[in-house]
Amino acid sequence: MKLSTRSRYGVRLMIALAAAQSDKSVFLKDIAAGEDISEKYLSLIVIPLRKAGLVHSIRGARGGYTLARTPETISLCDIVEAVEGEICLVHCVMNPQSCNRSSVCPSRDTWSSLSRAFREAMSRITLADLVSGRESKAVLPARRGDRSKPGKKA
Repeated sequence: MKLSTRSRYGVRLMIALAAAQSDKSVFLKDIAAGEDISEKYLSLIVIPLRKAGLVHSIRGARGGYTLARTPETISLCDIVEAVEGEICLVHCVMNPQSCNRSSVCPSRDTWSSLSRAFREAMSRITLADLVSGRESKAVLPARRGDRSKPGKKA
């Protein structure tokens, strides 16, 4: 699975809003300039984020955008699903009618489990984690072949 540019830019937009850490709104043009993203493209991405209740828009000369919730309560999954829709690795998992073999497919349950695990992993990463650069230890498994024990140097 590959996340779209729309998702990646949506995440960058949300990180920029969270990093502002103020009650003042941030202009989309300032985020666009700072992130080197087209303001027009960001204006399309911010619409579903607003509809999902993740950002507030403020009109007027002192307008702009602010987070609608604290960064600790917004997950990576919230952001991606706001701009992309429900996360699912294989279309037939969400829409069994799309494949005439759904009812007998030997791999459908696997795709469903993987989709669920991916969504759950993204749900554990908060916007606050992204802003601070923290990696969620609960999300990232140990590397293959890493046999080092705690307290021992590799």
